[in-house]
Formats: sequence, structure tokens, C-alpha cells
Amino acid sequence: MAPLPVNHPLLTTLRRLAAAVSSPLGLLGAAALAVLLFGGAYTVDQTEQVVITQFGRPVGAPINATEPGAGLHFKLPLVQKANRFERRILEWDGPPSEMTTRDKLYVVVDTFARWRIDDPLKYFQSLRDERSALSRLDDIIGSETRNVVARHDLIELVRSDPRRQPERDAELAASGGLEGALPPIEFGRKELEREILAAARPKVGLWGIELLDVRVKRLNYKSGVIEKIYDRMTSERMQIAERFRSEGEGEAAKITGKKERDLQRIQSEAYRRVQEVRGAADAKASAVYAGAYAASPRAADFYAFVKTLDTWKATLDRDSTLILTTDSDLFRLLKRVGDAAAAPAADRPAPPPGDPAR
Repeated sequence: MAPLPVNHPLLTTLRRLAAAVSSPLGLLGAAALAVLLFGGAYTVDQTEQVVITQFGRPVGAPINATEPGAGLHFKLPLVQKANRFERRILEWDGPPSEMTTRDKLYVVVDTFARWRIDDPLKYFQSLRDERSALSRLDDIIGSETRNVVARHDLIELVRSDPRRQPERDAELAASGGLEGALPPIEFGRKELEREILAAARPKVGLWGIELLDVRVKRLNYKSGVIEKIYDRMTSERMQIAERFRSEGEGEAAKITGKKERDLQRIQSEAYRRVQEVRGAADAKASAVYAGAYAASPRAADFYAFVKTLDTWKATLDRDSTLILTTDSDLFRLLKRVGDAAAAPAADRPAPPPGDPAR
């Protein structure tokens, strides 16, 4: 390709433009153009909304607030300023606060909320930045939460649904424990959260903020209340344990009573059987004795003699001293024994056949 001639119109135009830019007036114009482009042009993102201020005072309507306005925009450089605010939903996480319920119990309530900037112009005029907004939300939501909690009992704040029945311990309910005396739920935590939201929403609306939702994140008892709750739980468990112990003692008493009753029955039956056997044996022995000693008068005398000897053996010993009269049966028997020993052998009766003395 052939080179362009020196006097070509394009080359001439470029030389004139370079000469104009390199001149003082050209440099001033370039600087003004740069300031106009970089100081006057700005972009608005889809997630933000912009309020233009001129010397600190709002000018015009907010951009990208109610109508789509994201993209490239222009403002007066060095005079106007673009104040950007979040268009998305924002988070508020309040500090835990100690509160008193209607039934005079101290609890620590930790709440959180979701909010957004509904009117950026009003928001800018009243709060300016997000830090101020969070500080105001701390005051408003914390105050309304304290008011709502003070109007209800603790159980309303703990339970979330009034239609749901509390789970009861069957053992504790059967024993009539404290759990059976729980009061009914009228509102529940969800209704209390709606009350807080309804009370706080008009107040924060004065600052161009729309409060979307308020929830109770955590509910803790104060140290003294926690000890009372633990004591109540301990007493409930102790009631169940005592009922089990009493039932066990009752069953043990039944078993012991049955054992004693069976033992007495067995012993009485055994004693009765022993007495029956012993009585039958005594009767049989008596019959045998009667048949043996009643066979003849001499056998009867011999039986009386043996019984007398047994009586002496049972009542007398070596150290006993006995004084007898001459007409006593015992002395008469001794006398008869002496007479029998002194009698001649011829007068003695002959021993029966088969007797060894023979």
C-alpha cells in the first residue's frame, strides 16, 4: 500500500488537532472535559438508590427508588454529590435486654428485625447514614418489645402457638405434679411479635424506613429465675421418684405380707400335722402300754413301780434330802422292797418259764 502524501487532508487535520491540544487553551479544555466526564458522570447499581444533593441540600427526586433508574447518570461536578443508600433488605440485630413479664419474672430477650429504606429522601434528611438508623431502631424496637413483654405472662413469650397443647409427662400427670397446673395459652410468641411490629412500624416510618418483620431470636432466664426453674424441675423429678419409691414399698409390703402369711400357714399346718402324728403315736403307745401292763395284776404293779422309779430319778439327785413319813407311799414302797429282800427264797414266786433267773 502506497504511503499518504504529506499534504493529504487526513494528515493535515491530525497535525492541526495535535497543535491545538498542545497549546495552553487546548490543555485547559482537555482538563475541563476530564472534570466533566469523571466528576459529573456516575453510575447507579440495581442494589442501591441515590439522592443528589447540591451544597448539602437534596435536589430532585431520588434515583432508582420507586422507578427503575439504574445505569449512567450525570450531575454538576464539584457542586452536586451523589449519596448512595442500600435498596435491599437490611438486618437489625439488637442487643439482649433484660425485661420483666406481667407475672414479675425477669428474662433476657434477644430480638432481630428486617427493614429497608422506603423513602431515601426522608431517610437522608432525618438519619443521613445506616449507623444512625440502627441506633434509632435499637431504641424503638427495644422499647416496644419491653412494653409488649410487660403486658403478658412469661408462658405467652415462651410458647409460639396457642393451639398447640403442651407435652405432659404421663408419670408426672398421674402423680398430680406441677406440670398438670400449667395455665392455658391465649396469644403465644407469634402474636407478641406481631404486636411489636405493629407498634414499631409507624414510628420508624417517620424516618423513611419500612419495618418488615420483628422476631424473638433467643429467650434466656435471669440467673435467679434459672435457679427457680431448676428447682422446679428437681421437685417434679423428686415427686416421680417418691411415687416410684412408695409404689415399690407398697409392693414390697405386699410380698412380705404374703410371705409371712404363707409361712404361718405352712408352720401351722406342719404343727398341726406334727401334733396329729404325735397324738396318734401317744395313743398307740398308750394302747400298747395299757395292753402290756393291764394283762395281769403283777404287770400293773410292775408298771407302777417303774413309774415311781422314773419319778425318783427325775426329782432326786445326790444332793437332795428327803424326809418321809412312815405312812407315805414312797416309804411304804421302800419298806416293801426291804421286806421282799428279807423273805426266804422258798416264799418267792417261781419265775415264769424261759426266765434266765431260772
